[in-house]
Formats: sequence, structure tokens, C-alpha cells
Amino acid sequence: MVEQLSILGPDRSIGFARFHRENPHVYRLLVKLCRQAQRSGRDRWSINGVFEVLRWSMMTTTGDDFKLNNDYRADYARLVMQEPDLAGFFETRSRRV
Repeated sequence: MVEQLSILGPDRSIGFARFHRENPHVYRLLVKLCRQAQRSGRDRWSINGVFEVLRWSMMTTTGDDFKLNNDYRADYARLVMQEPDLAGFFETRSRRV
């Protein structure tokens, strides 16, 4: 399992890094959902869709006011796509600095 935050760049929020560290199950569940989608025939999906499925089915998280903060979607999409079998699963845009 690849969970390196370094691919996100040095400007990523401390909030996301903390949330990711405190809630490793979120990453594991996102990857699991994406792999299930692949097995059902999807080549691609939106991180928004995955987040909403996870939000409705997930128990709890710690360290944030939100169960799943929408601000973390792009960060998680980039992390999930570091898994070799999920490379290119999401369409991403360039980050604004």
C-alpha cells in the first residue's frame, strides 16, 4: 500500500497530513472501493463519487469537524492513483499555487 504524502508537494495542508495519519482506514477504504469499481467494469470514476459512497457507508473519523472533508478529495485522488493498478483512475487538474 502506497501512502506517501511526498507526492502531494510541500505546500499541502497540515490538516490533510494530520487527518490522513489519524485515519489510515479512509485511504484503505477508498482503495478498496476503487478496486471494487474496477472489478465491476469501470475504467475510471470520480473521486467525488467515491467520497460520497464512503461518506454514507463509513463509521467515524478523528481530527476534523467533518467525517470526510471535501477539501481532501484531490489529495486522496492523487494518493490512490499511486497504487499501480489504480494509476489514471481519476482525472486530475493542475494544482493552483
